[in-house]
Amino acid sequence: MPIYEYRCRRCRRRVTAFFRTFSEVDHSQVTCTYCGSSDLVRLISRVRVLRSEESRLESLADADWIGDVDEKDPRSIGRWMRRMTQELGEELGDLGPEFEEVIERLEAGQTPEEIEKAMPELAGEGEGGEEEGEGSAGED
Repeated sequence: MPIYEYRCRRCRRRVTAFFRTFSEVDHSQVTCTYCGSSDLVRLISRVRVLRSEESRLESLADADWIGDVDEKDPRSIGRWMRRMTQELGEELGDLGPEFEEVIERLEAGQTPEEIEKAMPELAGEGEGGEEEGEGSAGED
């Protein structure tokens, strides 16, 4: 049974499609399970190597693994974030399209502050709203 992965051009999420035969792939219309769009691009699937949790944690504890991260260089932070998600076995698509976009922006050289300004929705609902909530709580 062939399994294909696609990226939705509308919502930018990863979609997996299962087919019974290879010939079915050519004759089927795949749609995004998140937004229903049929504007999908087929991806090259990743190869996974199964490792125990102990093995993954040991490799993360190695000081050499994080030693080359320069916290003042957005590109270095982006590379580290990508390696971390791969080491933990997380697919970027599973963390949402925003996470992948942040990594791509860091790898392109944007600073975290520039990314926050360009993507204010990442700050969450508490950004600025907490101050208002604190003031209204005191009025009761």
